[in-house]
Amino acid sequence: MHSPQTVYNKLKSLEQMDIASGALYRQLAQEILADPKVSLSWRQAIAERLSQANRFLAKRNVESGDSY
Repeated sequence: MHSPQTVYNKLKSLEQMDIASGALYRQLAQEILADPKVSLSWRQAIAERLSQANRFLAKRNVESGDSY
């Protein structure tokens, strides 16, 4: 398993990754969020960064003309 710090850092640059790498780090983030052994502070930080990344990706997709 990747460290929470690594996943947290990678989530900041999802928009620069290829689709497969981005999907991997999003999945790893979900696994960390579900792991009660990871500290609450890390889970909260990762949840916020994942939320920010989701908003950015949604905005980028809508602006490029894609629809849901």
